[in-house]
Formats: sequence, C-alpha cells, structure tokens
Amino acid sequence: MEHARDFVALIPRLRRYARALAGDRSSADDLVQDTLERAWTRFHLWQRGTDLRAWLFTVMHNVHVNRTRGLRHHLQFDEDAPEADAKPTENAALELRDLERALAALPVEQREVLLLVALEDMSYAEMAATLGIPLGTVMSRLSRARERLRALMHGHLQAVKLKRVK
Repeated sequence: MEHARDFVALIPRLRRYARALAGDRSSADDLVQDTLERAWTRFHLWQRGTDLRAWLFTVMHNVHVNRTRGLRHHLQFDEDAPEADAKPTENAALELRDLERALAALPVEQREVLLLVALEDMSYAEMAATLGIPLGTVMSRLSRARERLRALMHGHLQAVKLKRVK
C-alpha cells in the first residue's frame, strides 16, 4: 500500500502523544497499536488531500476516549524520553515532578489540547478537527488549561478532580 510509509513515519509522533495520554509505556504502546489497527482497517474513510497526521490523531483520540470512559488514569513522563545533554539539577527534577503532577491534575479535555499544542505544535484548527470540537472550544480549553497549569505550578490552586455528570 502506498501510504504504509506515511503511517510508519508518523509512529514516533503517535507514541509521544500516546505516552502523555496513557501514562505509561505499555498502555501507550497498546494505544498506538490499536490506533494503527483501526486506522489501517478504516483507511478508506480518510479523505485524500487532507492531513494524515491529524486524521491519525483523531483516530487515537477516539480510541483513547473509548478506552478511558469511566476509568481514572495517571500521567507519567516516559522513561524513554530523550535525555538532556546536561544532568538536571535537583531543582529542575523537582520542577519536572511538579509539572507532571500539575498536568495530571488537569481535566482530560484541557490536558488533551495542551499536549497537542505543546507536543505536536498543532494549530487550533488542526486540534478542532482532531478532537471533533469547535474552534472556540479549543481556544477556551487551552486558555483554561494554561491558566490552571500556571496556578497549580505556583501553588495557588489545589488539584480538584471534576466529576462528569451525564
């Protein structure tokens, strides 16, 4: 298949986002595998001329949402992440731990948009298409995520778990 190479080229990006969403390497690998399997079997639904990366991220988002409905999960930075050239100071290690906890404290909807913009450098329009939400919703979620993350990092907010009411 001519697009197999395109799928393979996007795997590192899918893995990076999956690690941030799933919380551990094993779950992230399962998420990527399920995403690629679903995308491959439904490749006929992809519209030629559109962004394959955004489409795959949409598939991953949907797989992740289906898996985590009703489940709590925790975000952890992957131990496979590229290492910095210099050893982090003790202070930097503490800041990284605080960032990890603050990200985990964000509501899933806010964490998703924040990770897509920070890890994948997606535009607002790409995020809206990927997540299947209006552009204004992307902008408000991102704004709230940044504000909440800032407050959590400066100790101005306690982590609050929101309960979804159906």
